[in-house]
Amino acid sequence: MTVSLKDVAERAGVSIKTVSNVVNNYRHVTPSMRSRVQRAIDELGYVPNLTARHLRKGRTGILALAVPELGNPYFAELAGAVIDAAAEHEYTVLLDHTGGSREREILVSQGFRARVIDGLILSPIELEAEDLRGRDQDAPLVLLGEREYDLPYDHIAIDNVAAARTAVRHLLALGRSRIAFLGARTDRFNEPSQLRLRGWRAELTAAGLPAPDALVAPTGGWAHADGAAAMARLLDSGELPDAVFAYNDLIAIGAMRVLSERGLRVPEDVAVVGFDDVAEGRYGTVTLTTVSPAKHTIARLAVRSLVERLEGAREGTGDAAGDGPRARELRAEFRLVERESTLGRA
Repeated sequence: MTVSLKDVAERAGVSIKTVSNVVNNYRHVTPSMRSRVQRAIDELGYVPNLTARHLRKGRTGILALAVPELGNPYFAELAGAVIDAAAEHEYTVLLDHTGGSREREILVSQGFRARVIDGLILSPIELEAEDLRGRDQDAPLVLLGEREYDLPYDHIAIDNVAAARTAVRHLLALGRSRIAFLGARTDRFNEPSQLRLRGWRAELTAAGLPAPDALVAPTGGWAHADGAAAMARLLDSGELPDAVFAYNDLIAIGAMRVLSERGLRVPEDVAVVGFDDVAEGRYGTVTLTTVSPAKHTIARLAVRSLVERLEGAREGTGDAAGDGPRARELRAEFRLVERESTLGRA
């Protein structure tokens, strides 16, 4: 049998409005009244109908998260964090996979599911600013990642240049001086790989060391195989680094495999630092030192941004599409997690 607000109100001996205030966690309810209503809720086993609640507000109760690769552990972990953050606001998350395709990113951003979702969190790879300038969807949009769009949408990122410098500084402090960068991309200036490359170069220059192009190994992708291939090419070229800073953990793990196959020890011969702090790097034969972005912070900021836009639009204080309150550049923190790939085993 379905338990209604009316049933709870009759059991607690209060008005339906009072029960609603408790269920919606309104602040202006006395502790004794809240306890009285909660006791009735527990006794009857009342479960709020979130779908009906969202519909009363003119919403579906669904947020969408679109990422380039669900198979990439970083995006999988980020998706889990977004789902948890959305649940705190009583929203469900619809996951979408763009494959890093500009066409797919345009399709997602232009609201082909506009009647299904209340807001979109998008982590783009190929999307250009002009692709979003004509966006006329009501659903608010939050952008993730380091692309700089100068658009009226909230944007959440970490400082990739500073993070890269932190990683290189750690290697320099260990006495390493020939530090290679694996995972460079030459097709985009503002994407994370270019920012991390900039940080690598800036920290070496600040230390008075060269940053030769010969120690920069580009990759066609960001998976294990890409890291392995880049490491093999670098070694085959005759360039032997004493450390590697990789664009992400998957590239770093692929590189460590090749180093082992070539008879080089990590970290004794070559120290390795990755980026993303995915679970796989914590459980390898040699655990991976890595830059750890605050994925849960990124998720909370993204969800909170959408909810604030939605509430602002409903209350007439802003435009859900981003034209009301000024768009915000929100920074999430990061930290360097030091493990065996640079420090060795204790």
